[in-house]
Amino acid sequence: MPVCRICGGTLSEFVDLGAQPMGNAFVSPQDPDDDAASFRFRLAVAMCEACTMVQLVDDVQHDQMFHQGYPYRSSGSSVMRAHFEALARRFLAQDLTGTDPFIVELGSNDGIMLHTIAKAGVRHLGVEPCGDVAEVGRANGIRVRSEFFDENLAADVLAQDGPADVIFAANTFSHIDFLDSILRGIKNLLAPDGVFVFEDPYFGDIVERASFDQIYDEHIFFFTARSVQDMAARFGLELVDVELLPVHGGELRCTLAHTGARPVSPAVTELLAEEAAQGLTEPATLSRFADAVRELGDSLVTLLRELRAQGKRVVGYGATAKSTTLLNYCGIGPDLVSFISDSTPEKQGRLTPGTHIPIRGPEAFADPYPDYALLLAWNHQEEILRKEAAFREAGGKWIHYVPDVRVE
Repeated sequence: MPVCRICGGTLSEFVDLGAQPMGNAFVSPQDPDDDAASFRFRLAVAMCEACTMVQLVDDVQHDQMFHQGYPYRSSGSSVMRAHFEALARRFLAQDLTGTDPFIVELGSNDGIMLHTIAKAGVRHLGVEPCGDVAEVGRANGIRVRSEFFDENLAADVLAQDGPADVIFAANTFSHIDFLDSILRGIKNLLAPDGVFVFEDPYFGDIVERASFDQIYDEHIFFFTARSVQDMAARFGLELVDVELLPVHGGELRCTLAHTGARPVSPAVTELLAEEAAQGLTEPATLSRFADAVRELGDSLVTLLRELRAQGKRVVGYGATAKSTTLLNYCGIGPDLVSFISDSTPEKQGRLTPGTHIPIRGPEAFADPYPDYALLLAWNHQEEILRKEAAFREAGGKWIHYVPDVRVE
């Protein structure tokens, strides 16, 4: 029986999204049945009855998910570029002010955050196991090691570069099943007054919005202030600050420090109280979430079938990893969504994992405009709606499904 990856406690499963492919296993039309395309695992989520950590019941080996051809590029969104530039400047102003400061980023992707750090002349290191995306960072002047971070790599970095004033991870920490080794490495690498800052999808937002497509193979853990506080304490660290972020559909930014090294912000106490008041980890809340997932999926499929019966043309917008969960759970294929428009060159010309919907470049979206567009990249909604204002002006309508199914 699976046990909690953090404390070894009993897991209580509350939602099962069925047999799913890997979220980013986009398929070549020439070889639609290759090993990566045919791989499936049971996408089920559980909560630990002891430490309340929400996590996948099963997971995929990390070297299957994060590999040489990993397609995601953080710099593809202007909103995320601005987000990470602002954070880098905050680090420079608040935490990287001493003599010869040093920052390490876990999962540095294409160097979007460290680019600002490097331009400021601050010592830095990106740890990015995905080879192709790491090369983009190097081409932009970022110092990168193409390895998985663990306690052994942390010891090597400490010996070569000394302690880190800041260790940062964005949409990375929740992706790693061996957090024990990661946290031991962070504990050893972190300077006495240093901070480990990470931001990942917030379970509270997922429950509130029924955004079940945030659940896919790469997201192994779903954090709350309560579960992070418990996890940190087990490794000699302390949760000293929290911040709710609007990016990526709702994220939690956590700041950890050595136990007793920094005062605990009132924001931590406030969020813990909010989570308790909401009953965020109560069985009844989790059961209502599972019900909402089923209702949302049924409503979306019903709408798409009605539009097909009316002869309407529907395309998708944004071939995201999260859309893999939605499309496969709902059984949405090219009969309901003719193709998906996406700006990532590495995805264009391929097929969606499991459902084999063609992916085309942005120019296909307006050639001609469809009757309806299913907004799969809903976490970038404001940016997309501004960019595609002409679609609405031409009479097109957007289909939304978070937090409910609606047409606008």
